[in-house]
Amino acid sequence: MLIYNAEIHTMNPENAVICGYVRIKDGIITDVAAGTPEELPEDAVDAKGGALYPGFIDAHTHLGIIENGIDFEGDDCNEATDPFSPQLRAIDAINPFDRCFEEARRRGITACASSPGSANACGGSICAIKTYGRRIDDMKIKTCGIKFALGENPKNVYNGKDETPITRMAIAALIREGLYKARRYKHDMDSYYSDSENYDPPEYDIKCEALMPLLDRKQKAFFHCHRADDICTAMRIADEFGLDCIIIHGTEGHKIADIIAEEKIPVICGPIICDRCKPEMSSLELKNAAAMKSEGVKLSICTDHPVIPIQYLPLSAQAAVKGGLSRYDALRALTINAAEILGIADITGSVETGKHADLQLYPKGDDPLELLSEPSLVIISGKVIRKDDDI
Repeated sequence: MLIYNAEIHTMNPENAVICGYVRIKDGIITDVAAGTPEELPEDAVDAKGGALYPGFIDAHTHLGIIENGIDFEGDDCNEATDPFSPQLRAIDAINPFDRCFEEARRRGITACASSPGSANACGGSICAIKTYGRRIDDMKIKTCGIKFALGENPKNVYNGKDETPITRMAIAALIREGLYKARRYKHDMDSYYSDSENYDPPEYDIKCEALMPLLDRKQKAFFHCHRADDICTAMRIADEFGLDCIIIHGTEGHKIADIIAEEKIPVICGPIICDRCKPEMSSLELKNAAAMKSEGVKLSICTDHPVIPIQYLPLSAQAAVKGGLSRYDALRALTINAAEILGIADITGSVETGKHADLQLYPKGDDPLELLSEPSLVIISGKVIRKDDDI
């Protein structure tokens, strides 16, 4: 397949915009070049001067875990019977037939991270997925890391049960306890593997097994935080255990943007176009993303679907632009930044050779962040998912 006569916004490190063509073979981008190729295959698509972008990526959702329009039967987001549950896997709860996947694709969102909720101090593993497919195993890109939560959500859930944790101290203590156990478990496993004659393996512990990739920095620690003090607690815990830390939400990030930047910790910012629905979101500001970016924080933008329906991801980025973020930085937040934060930038997030052909094409003159805009062509892993008749 070949797309030509396109204004290609690569989102690569050089931010190259190329007037040319993209060649795709077996779902992979094999060529990105200026001009027009000498020969056009039968399935060549004339972009007619339209703008070709990488597919958008929503870096934090509960897509397919909280199903559209279904109450308890379709809500598998929180196993609120155990406040520390790293062994749970989002992939086991995602329903790819949820209609919201189609709404995501229609708006050019080709990938997302689907996550357990924030009822627990530790909720389980987060899965990066493509938004097209019938079997989640085929849609999976990778397991990104483990979801932790600080602040009001665990407090409120377990206060209602009259169980631990009901304070921020207890939430942090539960996380530390789990990580200390995993570190000891890893030490005992390493001792056994290095000298099995003198050391026995530890008794199998599924929670410690789930946390070991964090300690090896093979996966990332995603901390749900809204308040500035909770963000600092996340950074403190990450420093104690040498974790590769990501902040989800970061609602009060604008209050400590310089501190976050100094620690070189990325933030998945959002939801943005929502109400201040709980006390820890009382400082929600449109300027939040811009304030953090101005200090050098790496940002992506999320909907927290279904808090904000996933198809409004571009509108969320536009709201951040209204708050002072540049349009270019907003587009990077939805593409290459999101991919880098999730650890999938080798697969997707930019229009570069060797990456999956996750692409979206907008008619000439259309702005991908505008509410009324929709891509005329959407491609996921080289497969045409949506194509207007005039393309």
